[in-house]
Amino acid sequence: MRRWLLPEAIEDVLPQEAAQVEALRRALLDHFRAHGYRLVQPPLIEYLESLLTGTGRDLDLITFKVVDPRSGRLLGARADTTPQVARIDAHLLNESGVTRLCYAGSVLKTVAPPGETRQVIQIGAELYGYGGIAADRETVRLLLSALAAAGIGGLHLDLGHVGPYRALARAAGLDGTGEGDDSELFAALRDKNSPAVRELTAPLPDPARAGLRALASLYGPAQATLAAAREALPSLPDVAGALDALATLADSAANVDAIHVDLADLRGFHYYTGATFSVFAQGADGAVIDCGRGGRYDGVGRAFGRARPATGFSMDLRRLVSLARETACPTPIVAPAEDDAELARAAAALRARGEAVIVALPGETHEGVRKLVHRSGGWRVEEP
Repeated sequence: MRRWLLPEAIEDVLPQEAAQVEALRRALLDHFRAHGYRLVQPPLIEYLESLLTGTGRDLDLITFKVVDPRSGRLLGARADTTPQVARIDAHLLNESGVTRLCYAGSVLKTVAPPGETRQVIQIGAELYGYGGIAADRETVRLLLSALAAAGIGGLHLDLGHVGPYRALARAAGLDGTGEGDDSELFAALRDKNSPAVRELTAPLPDPARAGLRALASLYGPAQATLAAAREALPSLPDVAGALDALATLADSAANVDAIHVDLADLRGFHYYTGATFSVFAQGADGAVIDCGRGGRYDGVGRAFGRARPATGFSMDLRRLVSLARETACPTPIVAPAEDDAELARAAAALRARGEAVIVALPGETHEGVRKLVHRSGGWRVEEP
């Protein structure tokens, strides 16, 4: 057995990338703090029923599970931090009014898409206690401004909303859950399978039938798609409210090159309750990279004894590093292994300025690096 091998889709992060990830983590958390978001650090593992309560129920298949030898109960390694932050808001902080929280840490998944890791370094922000569109607008703006602060440009914002499908399904006499009598229709719409949608809606009454058929084709540039949706969809209150919310988010977005709306995007349908959003950018190799995604998930704290409106987003730090403005990582300065008070003070001063100073061990050699040398009566940095 080769003992250095790691499990499939699990990998080490080596020094250069690790330094970039850490620098970006600090910058983004500082950005969130500047907007009033407080840092929380949930545990990596907790009792499984807590992790999979409420919004976490959709995470069951991707959650690693293990028996706790102390209690005999099942533990889960978090596959997403959002349910944990929701528990903290609802059960531990229990604050009245609006609560803004952020987090950063690893999550572990049993499966990952081809070419991706199962251990994701996740960072995100959540806003609790406000049900109006202003909260959605704040979180979208925070995500976009954070990406801009990281030097990531060429952003493409995709907006969606689960409301139109739910309202039209209910108007057609279906349960609108995507799991009951509408499960086939839900899957066809999610896959944009227009022929299947047409066939499955044939027995349904108008105007819901026409509206459901229209959803499959209502995607594209925001302004044109929303205008088409107002023409094609029936004037149900929940449909109108969803379209108004998407228009507000589209109008308020900044630092983006394009904004699209997709009313058949039912990603996370059982998790989200309102507007959803995703941001993409083009990598150096031309690939489209997911920069972050989120949305509204009201009632998140109900399972913890306190229902709360909520909206937020998460990002994959390693994925962002591949797009972010490259942070210069200067080479360390090597100091000789001398017991000299002036040398120690010079090294401390350099470290206080953010430099890395290595005190060479006896016999240790370094080539092509900056060195701390004694010149003209003092210790100075000498370039290679």
